[in-house]
Formats: sequence, C-alpha cells, structure tokens
Amino acid sequence: MAAVSQRSFWRDRPWWIPHFLGSVPEIDKRLLNLLGLVSLALFFEQYDASLLSSALKYIAEDLGMAEADLGRNMGIIRLGALPSLLVLPLADRLGRRRIFLASVLGYSLTTCATAFMNSPAAFVAMQMACRSFMVAAAATSVVIITEEFPATHRGWAIGMMGALAACGHGFGAGVFSSIEILPYGWRALYFFGLLPLALFPVLRRSIPETRRYQLYRAERDLHGDTGGGTAGWLKPLLSLATGYPARTLGVTLMALLSALAAASVFQFYGYYILTNHGWGPGRLATMIILAGAVGVIGSVVAGRLADRVGRRAVASGFMFLFPAAVWCFFRGEGWMLPVGWMMIVFMWMACEVMLKAFATELFPTSYRGTAAGWAHFVQTIGWTGGLWLLGTSRETLGGIAAATSWLSLLALVGAVAVLFLPETRHRELEDISREGGARAPSAVSP
Repeated sequence: MAAVSQRSFWRDRPWWIPHFLGSVPEIDKRLLNLLGLVSLALFFEQYDASLLSSALKYIAEDLGMAEADLGRNMGIIRLGALPSLLVLPLADRLGRRRIFLASVLGYSLTTCATAFMNSPAAFVAMQMACRSFMVAAAATSVVIITEEFPATHRGWAIGMMGALAACGHGFGAGVFSSIEILPYGWRALYFFGLLPLALFPVLRRSIPETRRYQLYRAERDLHGDTGGGTAGWLKPLLSLATGYPARTLGVTLMALLSALAAASVFQFYGYYILTNHGWGPGRLATMIILAGAVGVIGSVVAGRLADRVGRRAVASGFMFLFPAAVWCFFRGEGWMLPVGWMMIVFMWMACEVMLKAFATELFPTSYRGTAAGWAHFVQTIGWTGGLWLLGTSRETLGGIAAATSWLSLLALVGAVAVLFLPETRHRELEDISREGGARAPSAVSP
C-alpha cells in the first residue's frame, strides 16, 4: 500500500472521538473524516434501534399489545432485515456509496413515519421497512471502512465506528428519559428520525465511492461485464455460496449462534427492569447511558486487540464470556443490574466488531457487500429464532429472565466455531481472498 504523507495526518485529536474511547493512531485525515461521517449516519440508526427496547412498555400499552404477543411481534420486526439480502448484492454491482446513501434516506423517513402508526399491525409493518434500510446502511458502512482503511488499523476503524454509532443508543436513552413529559409520548421519540435528512446533503457530497470498488468496477467494465440483468444481480449471491464455502459456513455459524444467544437479552432488558424491578424511565435511562458508556468501549478494545493478537482469539474469548454477563444481569441481585448491563454491552460490542471484520475481510471485492449482507441476514434469522425460543420456553423455564439466561449459553458453541476461521490480522484484503482464482491487484492505496 502506498505510504501516506505525514502532513495528511490529523495533528490534533478529532473532536468527535471522545477521550474515553482511547487514543487515535496515525491515520490519513481523509480516512478519519470518512469514519466520522459514516459513524454519524449510523448514530441515528442506533437511535432508532434503541427505541424498540427502551420504549417497548409504552408502545405496547398504547397500541394494545399483549405481553404474550411481544416476542412474536418483535421477531416479525426483525424479519424486516431479510429483504436487505436482495438489496445488498446491488452494492457489489452499483457501488457501496449509492446503496449507503439510499439506505440512510430510507431509514430516516420510515423512523419518522413510525410515529403515526395506530395499530400493532401498522407499527410492525413500518418497523419492518425501517429495519430493511437500517441493515443495508449498517452492512455497506462496514464494507466502506474495511475497503478504505489500511490493514494495520482496520480492526481499530471497525471497532471505533461501532462505538461511535452505539452512542446513538445512549442518545435514545436520554430522550426516552423524558417520555412521560414529551407531547405524544413514545411517538415524539420517533420524530427525531428526521434528523439524518438535515445531514444528507453533507453525506452525499463528502462520502466517495471506495477506491477498491472503483478499481474492481474499472476491471469489470474492461471485460464487458456491465453488471445488469438478473444474472448480474444474482452473481454475488452465487459467488458467496461457491467461492469460499467453508468461510461462508463459519461466518454463518458465528452470526447465527451469537444472535440466538443475544436476541431476548437486548429485546427485553428494558421491559424486564421496568416490570420486574419497578424502575422508572429516568433510572433506566441513567443505567443505559452510564453503564453503556463503559460497555461501548468494548468495541474499540476488541478492534485494537484484534489488530494486535488476532481476530479469532478475540472473537472466541468475548463470545465465551458473554453468557456470564447475561446471568449476572438477569439472575443477580438488583444492585448488579448496572454491572451486568455494562458487561453485556461490552461483550456484545466486541463480538459484533469481530463478526463485521470476518464478514467483510474474508471475501473478495466482487461480493464483499453481499457477504456483509449475508451476515446480517443470518443474524436476523437468529434474532427471530431466539425470540421464538423465548416464547416457547418462557413458561417452562420460569419466565423471561430464566429463559434468556439459558439461551445465552448458545454463544459458547459459537466461540468454538470461530476458531476454525482463517486469521486476517495485518493482511491486505487482496492477500486474504482472490478474484476468479487469480490474485487481485495489490497496489490499491486506501
């Protein structure tokens, strides 16, 4: 990779990277600007995701959702991510930038539209649409960062993006704390979904197509492959199944098992605290913000460790520890709730960073976007399956807390599966996978 001039480095720490997230390595200023813009877009994606957990009690009461139907309805909403598998191959045929920008626009509009839904069916349908755009935005953002950052700091970049985006979850908690005084209650929370629209002109002007994709597109056009038609759309999906099947299987197991273990944890933590421990919205929001602020450091820690000791060891270690955090939260005493929540977020953020790294680093440029989409698709199946398992085992195992704790043990199986994936630490993408059986050009400068 071409060396970056020292003059292009940030001389001072970017203001938008909080000091508690650690130091910033010497990175091209252009890349840090790109990281900030992509993370800002995902900040609001995480804000929307937080509302479905923290405000669930109020949404259910207003729309008349029975507790027995909550797991099913939330599982159906998660299924909204499934159409993204059909959209994300377009990121490999039309470009990462186009799909990312369209997805940001889509989730912004559907988030705001959720505020106007007046029945459980309408709410679920709009949130399903929102979920499709959110997954597409999240998947393409990881591809953009993976393709642009140098191998030595790629893990840090993915981890930092995850941490900055997760701050949107804390912002959502802060707004939620005022739910009982805001006009229109929970509906007011979804009005904030329009904020990304104000940022859209900046994103459109400042986020370019990745250099790796431009090189791949030029080579594809040179060979007369326009990427059009049904065959062009299906080609990335077929390549994912046939190019590196063992890697695809490994990523599939990691995504599926981690989602099965975590689905009910993140869907019902707010509901569990409000109903079982009698907390109020303000107290819950304080826990989410303060304990969560410590927890999101796990994203950056995992990224840095992955750049130093390797992806496999870090992913396996944090997946192994995740159930312990869940048991501390759902089976411990009341005073342990903030500690348990901090551990849960820390472990989960670390696992998410490693899944994103494997899903994008292990595959060629021609279907890297599809691979990222496949990981989200499998996670969706896992989240839906986890909520279904919770619904079927809740009474048998003694309630939501007990069932959630037992389901978290599935992460232990995933911790073993991860060890069979190839190591990608400090390896350029062109050295990890090949296009068409021949080594792709390695002179791309991110």
